Amino acid sequence: MKDRTPPAIHRYRVVIPDTAIDANGHMNNVEYVRLMQAAAISHADATGCTTATTAASASWVVRSHHVEYFQPTVAGDQLAVITWVSTLRKASSLRKYLFLQEADRVVVARGETNWVFVDSRTGRPKSIPEDVASLFDVVPEVREPRDWQSLQALGIA
Repeated sequence: MKDRTPPAIHRYRVVIPDTAIDANGHMNNVEYVRLMQAAAISHADATGCTTATTAASASWVVRSHHVEYFQPTVAGDQLAVITWVSTLRKASSLRKYLFLQEADRVVVARGETNWVFVDSRTGRPKSIPEDVASLFDVVPEVREPRDWQSLQALGIA
């Protein structure tokens, strides 16, 4: 379900399955976190980061996450999950997300995850090697997509 876009900003498309719906009749909040992880992995795969991380005997682990919800989504909705790397530090990275309804281009949620680069053997944080860090272009705040129009301006929509 991945769709390649310029490497700095990645689009991951998904159709919300019935299994993602909670007792309130809309997508469960936990599913947004799952989609953030899936979009991040799709972006990492597309840039070669997954391969480089494995070669460095490391993995990425989510330290924290935050989601801000604006509108509910239901089974059958087609979402575009837009993701990009916002910061890259010594052993961590902040990744941001924009969730858009494909049909009406409305922003339904925004999110972010703080990822830590860890040694596969010890499980402890380790410095991100340059060959891994160089695979992502950090998107400065002024270039962050905010809505459908900003994605169009960036040539991503």
